Amino acid sequence: MNKAKTLKRRLGNPRPFLSVAWDTDDIPYQVSVNPNLKWTDINWRRVEKNVFKLQKLIYRASSRGKIRKMRKYQRLLTKSYYARLLAVRRVTQDNQGKKTAGVDGIKNLPPMQRLNLVDLLNTRYLKASPTRRVWIPKPGRDEKRPLGIPTMYDRALQALVKLGMEPEWEARFEPNSYGLFRRSTHDAIEAIFESIKNKPKYVLDANISKCFDRINHDALLRKVGQSPYRRLIKEWLRAGVFDNKQFSNTVEGTPQSGVISPLLANIALHGMEERLMEFAKTIDMKDYRGWQMGKRDKIKSLSLIRYADDFVILHEDIKVVLQAKTVIQEWLNQVVGELKPEKTKIAHTLEEYEGNKPGFDFLGFTIRQWKVKTTKQGFKTLIKPSSKSIKTHYRKLAGIFDRYKTAPTKALIAKLNPIIRGWANYFSTVVSKETYNKLDMLLWKRLWRWASRRHPNKSAKWVKNKYFPHCKGTRNWELNDGEYILNRHSDVPIVRHIKVKGNKSPYDGDWTYWSSRIGKHPGVRKEVTTLLKRQKNKCAFCGLTFRPSDLVEVDHIKPRSKGGDNTLKNKQLLHRHCHDSKTAFQ
Repeated sequence: MNKAKTLKRRLGNPRPFLSVAWDTDDIPYQVSVNPNLKWTDINWRRVEKNVFKLQKLIYRASSRGKIRKMRKYQRLLTKSYYARLLAVRRVTQDNQGKKTAGVDGIKNLPPMQRLNLVDLLNTRYLKASPTRRVWIPKPGRDEKRPLGIPTMYDRALQALVKLGMEPEWEARFEPNSYGLFRRSTHDAIEAIFESIKNKPKYVLDANISKCFDRINHDALLRKVGQSPYRRLIKEWLRAGVFDNKQFSNTVEGTPQSGVISPLLANIALHGMEERLMEFAKTIDMKDYRGWQMGKRDKIKSLSLIRYADDFVILHEDIKVVLQAKTVIQEWLNQVVGELKPEKTKIAHTLEEYEGNKPGFDFLGFTIRQWKVKTTKQGFKTLIKPSSKSIKTHYRKLAGIFDRYKTAPTKALIAKLNPIIRGWANYFSTVVSKETYNKLDMLLWKRLWRWASRRHPNKSAKWVKNKYFPHCKGTRNWELNDGEYILNRHSDVPIVRHIKVKGNKSPYDGDWTYWSSRIGKHPGVRKEVTTLLKRQKNKCAFCGLTFRPSDLVEVDHIKPRSKGGDNTLKNKQLLHRHCHDSKTAFQ
């Protein structure tokens, strides 16, 4: 009893709308709720702190192999009122697809219905409903990708299950498996660079064919094991799908667009690296002295880097790469199907191999080595934006110019800037300066054609003075309407990305490490980085430290509708749900 009182005192007095009972492990196991509770009255700071405390315990128990204790914490989290509140908020406020309805036709829940959904999650679980099939076009292709939209109840329940499963698997996933929120594409690219920087290697660049659609249910459930969530996962996998009012059973695969689907796909692919390392131990390899290599050196010589369903295998011997391809294909046949032939090739990082040019493309980057005489190795490794990425980006910019032929300058700039900034930030960790300058030149030609066609009877000098009146040094084509300025690709500085440490996790509680990485991530624009530094990586509304998975938005302190300006002094960073709450209070 004294222990519970001490913990309550440390956390602060309970809010009037919740009364909390604590168990012997200092975990809230029972929460009684004020029936007059409103969604705007919820103390999200308290909610997130308590949920994270449980997640941290799950992660710690999983990493130490204490399975029984981990299962206990998972069951506590599932019953927790705080966890149910957080799960409902994530699918009704934070999620980008919150306005897409499943077969129940429910979308965009108002605050009162959100609380009803929270209470519904506490009752006996309802049977999983079929998903609604929606077909969306794949970017740059004629193919279409099937999405499965769950009902609002299933989405909330999946979010609740994910809160308990993610810390468990975060401690178990292999070090070179990327695609989760803690490991970005830039971490995967940096891992490839570390593997080949000292020695040219052969590479198997592969993609798994229809990964989400062909996941073997039995193999996935075997990996899930005796989890408290096993029955629910089995129901979601076999719930079926409605496509144009036609129902069909699902005997394999997991529906894309489900809250828990990316996690299930990563669980299904878990073990790929372990299988490859088992194969590496059997390689017949000798070192530079002619001696047989030990198991540790053999494992170190073979690398697998996976991001979602794309992966590469790297080794200096082509025979080993070919054997590894066979081993991985046999392993995939039991789990998720087969490799995609048109997206699977073998190349060499420095030399041509069977008609394939040196190097390979991965996650939008081109990784290649060049022969030089200025280094001891006789080559240097350069990573650049791929030609496909450049063409796709330029076509997107050109399409905006075509659609905004008669639009005001302000509207054109507002549309172009986020695309230019986002693309340039993504490639700002590699050798991109030359690419940026080339794109800026192409952008200038498009701009001039856009401006001159609007005034066919005016001289070039008149057009120049109207649309490009401001000059700064050599920058004599700044598109400026007085308030908005068009960004350039070359304005983004090139900064090397530091790969995340292999043993670090957002559930380890080291917020100093993770909050410092948020501001340095390539996808974060300079404005956000400045605000993060000013706010000490904390939300200006709730005061919580931003996490890698948090959705962050820029807010005007004094709304522009009430006379506020667009300067940095009038801006702050908020969580998306905090932004909604602040707007509701105004």
